[in-house]
Amino acid sequence: MKYLILKLLSLFYGMLVSLRNELFNLKILSSKEFDRPVISIGNITAGGTGKTPHTEYIAQLLKTNFKVGVLSRGYKRKTRGFQFVESTSTVRQVGDEPLQIKLKFDDLLVAVDSNRVRGITKMLQSIPEPDVILLDDAFQHQYVNPGINILLTDYNRLITKDSLLPHGRLRESAFNKYRATIIIVTKCPKELQPIDERIITKELEIRPYQDLFFTNITYGSLMPVFPEDVFDIPADLKGGSSILLVTGIANPKPLKQYLSESHTKITELIFPDHHQFTAKNIDRIRTKFDEIERANKIIVTTEKDMVRFRDTQDIPDFIRQKMFYIPVGISFLNNKGSEFNRKVFDYVKKNKGNIDFYSNSNWD
Repeated sequence: MKYLILKLLSLFYGMLVSLRNELFNLKILSSKEFDRPVISIGNITAGGTGKTPHTEYIAQLLKTNFKVGVLSRGYKRKTRGFQFVESTSTVRQVGDEPLQIKLKFDDLLVAVDSNRVRGITKMLQSIPEPDVILLDDAFQHQYVNPGINILLTDYNRLITKDSLLPHGRLRESAFNKYRATIIIVTKCPKELQPIDERIITKELEIRPYQDLFFTNITYGSLMPVFPEDVFDIPADLKGGSSILLVTGIANPKPLKQYLSESHTKITELIFPDHHQFTAKNIDRIRTKFDEIERANKIIVTTEKDMVRFRDTQDIPDFIRQKMFYIPVGISFLNNKGSEFNRKVFDYVKKNKGNIDFYSNSNWD
């Protein structure tokens, strides 16, 4: 009975989304183009495809040669309207993902606004104005017509294998992948076989105007969540520490799998995606940490959770001193990174117009 109800709700939801998309197709709802390069990075899945590390990858690629702006809606923030993100901003003001990007790239112009047309317009009025705008999580936001529209889909749950909300996790039909100019299959195994690539390419029905890439997750070295309180940073994750893994993201399984390669003693505490930690949560973390009997123990969390923990009050000092996060990045498989970099860089260069380039270019 529950299955039938979810299927019926998915059918009704799909009809509403299809009607909205058709209004854009018929030009009843209009998409605005800007006289500045705009790159959208998004998905049609409810979370967990790696939008933020892919946005950060493109920002890193472009920021040496261009003034880069990043615009996000600021999911779950407690404010409204347009707002610039500063390194001193809080999660409640701007959301966790925009703040994460700003903390990693302080030289970027980062802003939040659920109205992307208004947000881009205001960003272009800033001094200095950005040369290129990256739209974080905007594949469905068709009020802006980007020059490059990047669609992400998880290798472990391709959009063609999923179904609409609430029965599945799709926010619109997988058919609408036709709007993408680039499709990236994320979270792939490091050694993806050619036969698997061919199967996925056929499954996704890649069109002639679309490019397909495959990426996997990369992990950096341990970093303290509270640097001012940590005096002894573990050199790596191979020292035999017991780990309390605390996560509030859509899919913590890849991180746990990575940690499991060098640790057999991992205790998990899983919270909902974008969870804002409370005093009660901190008490639960402290209790769970105390239950681990080994002296050599640490708390590991994600980069996105790190931003929210720093926004949490009254964390005991002995917990702060044991909290670390692992930075996340992405890597293109089969040496296709240079091809992707060139497509993005050339698009921005062509559409930016005259600009004084640095003598070195970073797209090779």
